[in-house]
Amino acid sequence: MPVEMSNQAFDALVDEALDAIPDALAALVHNVAVLVEDRAPSDDPDLLGLYDGIALTERSVQDGFELPDRILLFRSNLLAMCDSAEEVADEVRITVVHEIAHHFGIDDSRLHDLGWG
Repeated sequence: MPVEMSNQAFDALVDEALDAIPDALAALVHNVAVLVEDRAPSDDPDLLGLYDGIALTERSVQDGFELPDRILLFRSNLLAMCDSAEEVADEVRITVVHEIAHHFGIDDSRLHDLGWG
């Protein structure tokens, strides 16, 4: 059964996960918006999160003038996979780190090897 949690409480967990990122790393994340959506896109309904942008390792000079990259977190999927508020907090943190890693060009297989898959 999915965990019941208000939108405000969920958003607070996202804020906590972002605040927990070390300052040295956070300083390297530029022009990235972190957004919460209720549901994942219909073409990939099981996603917990999504990095929508161009990884720093793949950017050209022109890419610096684009709209912000986005990290999307899918609330209903994260709540559905957890049995407690503590698990939701852990999964939100893992998903935030996972998607920020994509911003730095780290792919899913490497994240899995590192335990963030």
